[in-house]
Order: sequence, then C-alpha cells, then structure tokens
Amino acid sequence: MDTDTELSDSWWQQVKYYAQLAMERIENGVHAVKELLSTLTVDERLGVILKFEDASPEKFAQLVTDAPQWTEWMA
Repeated sequence: MDTDTELSDSWWQQVKYYAQLAMERIENGVHAVKELLSTLTVDERLGVILKFEDASPEKFAQLVTDAPQWTEWMA
C-alpha cells in the first residue's frame, strides 16, 4: 500500500471539496469565500484557488473583480 499516494489523493479530494464550497459561497459575496479560506492551511488555500479558477473561470473572475485584494488572503 502506497500511503504517500493515498495521502495525496485524500488531500486533493479535500481541496476539490473546499473549492466547490468556495464556488458556491461566491454567490453570498467575497466575504464568505474569505471566511472559508481563512480556515484552511496555506497549501489548501492555494489548491482551492487553482481548482476554483480551473473549474469555474467565470466565478473566479467575479471573485477577482469583487475583491482585487484576494491575493492577500493567501498569506
């Protein structure tokens, strides 16, 4: 059993789940997305943003437009 692969798959599944939540929360405003991201690790935040941008470019563009300071949330 390759535990590194299992951990990687598990981590990626979590990131995809959080990205889906972020995409849903954008409807409630950028503050809701910021709140979600604040509960995640830096690595998870980066993964969520990458998946968010890839899965829903329109909603990601909305986030960037509504909150140009979003990159500050990544720190």
